[in-house]
Amino acid sequence: MYTFLSRYPFFGGIGFTFILAAMGILLAELPGFQYIGALATSILLAIVFRQAFGYPTALQPGLQFSTKKLLRVAIILFGLKLNIDVVLNEGLGLLAKGAGTIIVAIVVTMVLSRWLKANWMISMLLAVGTGVCGAAAIAAVSPILKSKEEDTALSVGIIALVGTVFGIAYTIVGPFLPITPEQYGIWSGLSLHEIAHVALAAEPAGEDSLGMALLAKLGRVLLLIPLSFILVFWMRRKHHDDTQAQVNFPWFLIGFIIMSVVGTYVLGEVIPTSDSFLTGVSNITTFLLAMAMSGLGLNVSIASIKSKAMRPLVAMLITSVLLSFMTYLTL
Repeated sequence: MYTFLSRYPFFGGIGFTFILAAMGILLAELPGFQYIGALATSILLAIVFRQAFGYPTALQPGLQFSTKKLLRVAIILFGLKLNIDVVLNEGLGLLAKGAGTIIVAIVVTMVLSRWLKANWMISMLLAVGTGVCGAAAIAAVSPILKSKEEDTALSVGIIALVGTVFGIAYTIVGPFLPITPEQYGIWSGLSLHEIAHVALAAEPAGEDSLGMALLAKLGRVLLLIPLSFILVFWMRRKHHDDTQAQVNFPWFLIGFIIMSVVGTYVLGEVIPTSDSFLTGVSNITTFLLAMAMSGLGLNVSIASIKSKAMRPLVAMLITSVLLSFMTYLTL
């Protein structure tokens, strides 16, 4: 099959990431793997392939298309999941707390990474992912920060796995905490890494808990937009004397905003029976993201994890624990 795909480098590369993504999504349905999620599973499969068989250089044109172009399309479609109206009308207080989560995550992670002499780029990607919305946030800001594909892949894999551990830990300690289900949901939404992790932690506590958790989390997702523009401004200031390092405007974020508006005020209001459509788009978005993650995972060398990722991982873990305690105290 690989020989056949290599005859058509562009379509073969896309097809290869399609196969890895399909396998990752199927594996994510199995017991145990469902806690990790489709994106992390797809990346892990790609990493295993890279270590066993090497990077499929013959398929590079298609692999790059999946990791760059399809990734941007998926981020744009991800905007449909963000209901701006709900966040602005019902979650302004949570939006402010979400901003606090993002600020603390970035500041603390970067201070710790400097103290630990950790890799700056991976630390920054993990800081953004921890503060906002995990893999999707990392994927959104990686072009702005001009991160290498290997660094992006390592960061996505780390945050997906760590977030899963935290989500499971929340479900264990949640019943013993002296808080209401709604407060538990807010705590989960303000502190956990990805939407999937928030749902994993809050769903066992009931519908009210899950609803508040997702509302708090959506506020953090909304803040990805201003954060991205701040990073664009900062990167341009940082490289103002380096014409080779100029930061291109992330036009795909405009698409993200447009899709958010369409999902909120068109599909949500004008076409109220659009739940099945949105579910279909969500599934497509997940598959495209899984394809992009597969392409990224093929760039990962295990040796790099030991040399580049361990110290950023420690910084992120400390920050995540701190966020859990901090957000709990604000309930």
